[in-house]
Amino acid sequence: MLSQWIHDGTIRLQEKVESWPQALEICAQPLLDAKTITPEYITAIIEQHHVLGPYYVLAPGLAMPHARPEEGAQGLGLSLLKLQHGVNFGSDEHDPVDLIIMLAAPDKHSHIEMISSLAELFSSDEDMVLLHQAKTLEEIKTIISRF
Repeated sequence: MLSQWIHDGTIRLQEKVESWPQALEICAQPLLDAKTITPEYITAIIEQHHVLGPYYVLAPGLAMPHARPEEGAQGLGLSLLKLQHGVNFGSDEHDPVDLIIMLAAPDKHSHIEMISSLAELFSSDEDMVLLHQAKTLEEIKTIISRF
């Protein structure tokens, strides 16, 4: 299921970034290119981060940035940014983050199956360790293909 959304065109690998907003921008680029989101979507995530803190940093090293459908989500999509050196998002217990999976959904219902598959992935300690250790596109795609 996840390979439908996370593939060559939506995965980015990078050594490091200077800041968490830069990580969001790089991660969002495939979704912007596909017109799945508008630039306002990234702005909304950054603004909410300033209000609520890093609400989308879910576990050590893992962030799943997202905004509300009406804040610029034009379609359903995921993109993944894997950093070799994590970046701090301001999450005391989960920084640094090296795996960022951006979620976009145009409504409150269409992403339920996608979230379910992501939850399976996030619940697999073994696969998450491998994902955090991954250095190549092929390694990431192999792990993703199991979900």
